[in-house]
Amino acid sequence: MDEKKLTSDFDFDTWSSMARQDPAKFETMRQQMIDDLIDSTPAHLRPRIIGLQWKIDQMRRRTNDPLAACIQISNLMWDSVLGEKGLLNALRQSKSILNILKNRPRGKVVSLSRYKSSQ
Repeated sequence: MDEKKLTSDFDFDTWSSMARQDPAKFETMRQQMIDDLIDSTPAHLRPRIIGLQWKIDQMRRRTNDPLAACIQISNLMWDSVLGEKGLLNALRQSKSILNILKNRPRGKVVSLSRYKSSQ
């Protein structure tokens, strides 16, 4: 399913109402939307996304309080951005690697013209 279609078709009020009135149907629709989104990702990213979704589902199952689950999931997201192995650290490391490469000493260019065979 196309990502634009997923986001443009999302109606918060409909989903909110469904969650209150028919939680089983809400859960079925939620799972279908997740599956469609995972199916739309490139194959090489799917295992990681499936693993992340499993982790999120486990957080939701371990708590009876939706707000507590939301906070845990939010903390997971922020850790993936700001944590030791997070995005911010990865960006800083790439910048430092680029600076090292940019400032590394350059070797002397050697002409090979004298080694050409005389033809």
